[in-house]
This record gives sequence, C-alpha cells and structure tokens, in this order.
Amino acid sequence: MALAVVLFLLALTLAPPTQRYFAQRAQISALQAQVDSNTEALKQAAGDLQKWQDPHYVKSQARERLHFILPGERQYIVTTPDEASNPQATTAVSKDLPAGLPWYKRLISSITETGAQ
Repeated sequence: MALAVVLFLLALTLAPPTQRYFAQRAQISALQAQVDSNTEALKQAAGDLQKWQDPHYVKSQARERLHFILPGERQYIVTTPDEASNPQATTAVSKDLPAGLPWYKRLISSITETGAQ
C-alpha cells in the first residue's frame, strides 16, 4: 500500500511538468512550421524581386497586364465569338428601361434589370 501511495504521489508530482513539456513541444513544432512557411515565402518574394529588376520582364508585364504598346506599334484586341456574334445582348436591357425617368433612376433600373437576368 505504501508503494502505491508513493507511486501515486510521484505521478501527481510529475504530471504537470510532463503536460507543460508536451504542450511546449507542440508549440515549438507549430512555430517551426510557420518559420519554414515564411522562409519559403521570402525565397519566392526574392525571386519575384529579381524578375522585376529585369527591364525586359517589366516591359512584357506592362504589355500583357496593362496593354501598353510602344510608340509606332498597333494594338489589336480580339473579342470572343460570343460577343462578336451577338451585338444585341448589350442593348436588350436598355430597351426595357422605363422612359421619362432621370438618368440616375434609369441607371439603377438597368443595374437591377441586369442583376435579375
């Protein structure tokens, strides 16, 4: 019986530090995963910065994203076949608008009508 009491007291004494140890190990693992993720993001940002320092890359991105062109060039924007074959799609809503309303009410009506379709 004395041995059981000693073992019980030993378990009671060691339980809180053991629980704190495992909780801190879990916290350390989570922080290490966060550090690894941030390191990977930093490497990717450094690669992006390296790309943006190249004038040819900047020029290509300006052409692609912003549709910039150099002086003397022509830009052509190709529409999809759905837009080109159905020009009446954009005017169908404006025919259904009520007449005699101020422009702002007609605008709200057209937005409401478009949202309902």
